[in-house]
Amino acid sequence: MNDMSIKSQTIDITAPVQQEGTKAVLRSWLKADGDVVAKDEPVVELETDKVVVEVCAPCDGILRYVMVIDTDAPPGALLGRVESSLSTNADVLTPTDVAEKPSTKIPACAGEFRLSPSVRRLLAEHELDAASVIARGTGRDGRLTRQDVLNVIAERDASPATVSTAPVKIEAEKAPVTAPAPATTAQVKALEPSSATGGPKVASLIPHSSMRRKIAEHMQHSVTVAPHVTSVFEVDFAAIIAHRKRSKEVFAKQGVNLTFTAYFIAACVEAMKASPEVNSRWHADHLEVFQDVNIGVGAALGDKGLIVPVIHQAQDLSLMGIASRLQTVTEAARNGKLKPADVQGGTFTISNHGVSGSLFASPIIINQPQSAILGIGALEKRVVVREIDGVDTFQARPMAYVSLTIDHRVLDGSQTNAWLSRFVEVIQSWSLTS
Repeated sequence: MNDMSIKSQTIDITAPVQQEGTKAVLRSWLKADGDVVAKDEPVVELETDKVVVEVCAPCDGILRYVMVIDTDAPPGALLGRVESSLSTNADVLTPTDVAEKPSTKIPACAGEFRLSPSVRRLLAEHELDAASVIARGTGRDGRLTRQDVLNVIAERDASPATVSTAPVKIEAEKAPVTAPAPATTAQVKALEPSSATGGPKVASLIPHSSMRRKIAEHMQHSVTVAPHVTSVFEVDFAAIIAHRKRSKEVFAKQGVNLTFTAYFIAACVEAMKASPEVNSRWHADHLEVFQDVNIGVGAALGDKGLIVPVIHQAQDLSLMGIASRLQTVTEAARNGKLKPADVQGGTFTISNHGVSGSLFASPIIINQPQSAILGIGALEKRVVVREIDGVDTFQARPMAYVSLTIDHRVLDGSQTNAWLSRFVEVIQSWSLTS
C-alpha cells in the first residue's frame, strides 16, 4: 500500500426507521465481527412480525458488532458500526487492499451463521443438517436460500438415502453474546409441568416466536384502542364465477392466475366510493381519509402466524393489474421474500378466512391504524329464494357471508351498511361492470 496519511471514520449501522409500527429482532449477522465489508453489502438480518429485512453496510470498511443476536432492535437502534479508513492523499484503503493481507477469519459464506431465519426454521422443521446442504447455496455470495432447501427436501423425499437427515445444528454467529442469568427458583417453578402439582399433564412447552409475540401485541393494541362492531351481509358468487370461467384462460396466457381475491379487491375499490371514511385513519383531533386505496390481504403462514402483503394504489389498477400484483406478493410471501415496502402503507385489509372452511368469524381484529377490515367466509351452495316473473322460487346458489368490522370511533352503522351494500352489488352484477 502506498505511503499516506490515514484517518479513521466510524459510521453507524442502524435499524430502519420505517417498520410498520413494530419493532424488529436482530436474528443474524451475515458478516463476522472484524470482516471487511463493502458499501451496500448486506451485513445483518432483522426479523419483524411481517418480514425479514437485510440491513446493508453504509460504507466500505471493517465491521464492528454492537448489538447481539436475539436482541430487540426498535426503529433507529444502533446495530453496529463500520470503521472506514480514509486517506488524506488520493489513495484510499479499500476492502481489496485489506483482503490482500492474510486473514485467519472464517469466510462469511462458510459458516452456518449465513442462514436466514426462514432457512433456519425450514432446516429445523425437516431435520436437515445445515453443514450437509450449505454447498447447495445459490444465493448472494453462495448463501443458502429457502428454495435451495426446498429442492433438497424434494430430492430427499424422492430418494431418502441420498440426503443426510441428521438433527440440525445451527449455531449463532460468533458474536459477543452475554450469557443469560441463572433462572431463579420462581422461574424454574413456573416452567414445571402442572402435572407435578396435581394438574393436567403437559405435552410440551413451546416458546413464543418473535412473530407470534408481535402479532399478540398488535391484536391486543387494536381491541384496546378501537371499539369493534361487525355487520354481516350475504353475497351470491354466481356472476364472478361465470366471469372467472370465461376469463381465466385469457389471464393465464399473460402468466397471471385469476383468483376470487382479485375480484374482492376490485369490489372494495368501488365500495370505497360509497363510503370513503372506511379508507381512513383515526387521529385524536381529525380523521385522515386516504385517496390511495392500499389493500392488504392476510396470508396465513401455517402455525407460525399471519402476514399481510399490500396491493398499493388498487384504485388505479384493472382486474388484470390487481391479479398480477396479487400473484407477485403472494408468491413472495410464501417464499419468505417479501420486502419491507410490500407490507407497509396499507389503508384497508381483507381477511379471506373462508379458505380454511370458516363460514363466519367475528370480530375480525382491525389491522391498526386502519379503520375497518373485510371478512370473506367460505363459499358454499345454499338454498335461497329468488323471484322470477313475480313467483318465488327456491334455488341452489353459490353463497358466502361477508362481514365488515369497523372502528366505531370512525364509522357508524349507516356508513358500514352502505359500504357492504355496494360491495355486494359489484360482486353480484360483475358481468355488467366488467
